[in-house]
Amino acid sequence: MITLRYEIDIHADAQKVWNVMWDTHTYSQWTHFFSPSSRMQSDWKIGGETLFQDASGNGMLATIVELEQFKHVIFQQQGILKNGVADRLSDEAQQCCGGLEKYFLNENDGVTHLYAEVETSEKYIDIMDHGFQLGFAVIKQLAEKT
Repeated sequence: MITLRYEIDIHADAQKVWNVMWDTHTYSQWTHFFSPSSRMQSDWKIGGETLFQDASGNGMLATIVELEQFKHVIFQQQGILKNGVADRLSDEAQQCCGGLEKYFLNENDGVTHLYAEVETSEKYIDIMDHGFQLGFAVIKQLAEKT
């Protein structure tokens, strides 16, 4: 796996940026660059279950390993989802297990620096670059609205 990094400065407080990122109404607006029907379900508990999936129920199964609301969250990939069914054991699922997706928000004088690190395989670099660069621009646009 390789680690990709993305960052952007947003003229809004960290709580507003966090809410734009993770609220069910705005999450799909910045993640649709990864998948047009992208959505997320989480119990927001360390060791709990988080599902990143499309309308067909395909995607990733993860857990939260670190969480400090409005400051950072780290997801660890636990497997894949196929038609809404979790797969932790297949070769395909095992290839992504353990990968981390980290988000950090650091606010200073009303400007939030959003930074992300994503561990992925080389075949997903273009998808990740496209999704995060365009998605972070949408987060900035939504969070900076008054």
